[in-house]
Amino acid sequence: MKTETIKSIEDYLKGHGLLTLATVNEEGQPMAHSVEYVSDGIAVYFVSHPQLRKMQNIGKNPKVAYTVDEDYKDWSQIQGVQMLGRASFVKDETELKRIMGMYVQKFPQVTNYPPEFADKLQLVKLEPVQARFIDNTKGMGNTETIDF
Repeated sequence: MKTETIKSIEDYLKGHGLLTLATVNEEGQPMAHSVEYVSDGIAVYFVSHPQLRKMQNIGKNPKVAYTVDEDYKDWSQIQGVQMLGRASFVKDETELKRIMGMYVQKFPQVTNYPPEFADKLQLVKLEPVQARFIDNTKGMGNTETIDF
């Protein structure tokens, strides 16, 4: 079941591009951020400018939560992913190049950013600590949880 759940999460992540990221600021105040992402297996990546609040929050506290879902009219069809995870700034050149290639392919508009902005963007990796896949198509309230 664990392998099947991971595959369901990977497929769901691959089929979407927007997540809601929760971070915590220095005062302990939670903040929610909409982020466009690419996925590689169960890990997700996004780019952002280091001066933005989400990046500053991650720099001080890498614990995050995030969800990927959509607006369902028929609640019996609801599916979605809820994650508890850790964020890290990608430094490895091989990983950076590979993931940025995926990111530009999915979001080609990134190449239109002015160089003074684009040159400062950082790649962030979100890795799950706990993953939950909600799938009401298997019954209302059906949730499968995996701890990593």
